[in-house]
Amino acid sequence: MSEDTTPPDEPGRSTPGRQGGFAQRVAQRRRQLGLTHEQLATRADMAPRYLQLLEELGGDFDSVGLHRLAAALETTPRELLDGSGDGPPGQGDAASGQGLWKLDPEESRDRLGSHGIGRLGLSTPDGPAIVPVNYTVLGGTIIYRTAPGTVTAAVPGGEVAFEVDQIDETRSRGWSVVVVGTVEHVTEPAAVQLLMEQSAAEPWAGGRRDLWVRINPTRVTGRIIRPA
Repeated sequence: MSEDTTPPDEPGRSTPGRQGGFAQRVAQRRRQLGLTHEQLATRADMAPRYLQLLEELGGDFDSVGLHRLAAALETTPRELLDGSGDGPPGQGDAASGQGLWKLDPEESRDRLGSHGIGRLGLSTPDGPAIVPVNYTVLGGTIIYRTAPGTVTAAVPGGEVAFEVDQIDETRSRGWSVVVVGTVEHVTEPAAVQLLMEQSAAEPWAGGRRDLWVRINPTRVTGRIIRPA
């Protein structure tokens, strides 16, 4: 048998087997940073149309171009190529120079309204439970749909906790917002109709979920890990 002389993947090269994931990671990272194609192109000194095609089709880079794109996306070439951060979050090394800070109430509410899935914490006859739900923030309250008799239906007037977070594995950063509030079942027809028109809280779990639940916050707190 002859010796395999196939060269290993070069760190700066997006091979055919990598291109699909590479394109997805570029697009995902750009959206995480809130950048348009034009803004990313300016950061990376590249043509906007080229970056758009890259996200759609994948592509090939020399080492200089790959490093420039990674820097613009505030990540590493290896992360873009191989998705080393695609595993369970929180298992990577901590970044240096980070600190834990409190978010002010207004910023906590802003971050709460930026997501669509949160975790509901409540007491049940079987003990404490934490359940993910799709939600919408309307008028400063948390709205979600569920089915009567389920854990997430909760008890009207009871106190619950609700948490939403975001983790940036690449930079070892993240934030969390916790709401404590009381449960209200919305049953008045006019109010239900208004929620149906305004809410985007479509349950991923599917099935018939006709009970609208509102959490009226009594306390909102938030924390963020970021450079000190």
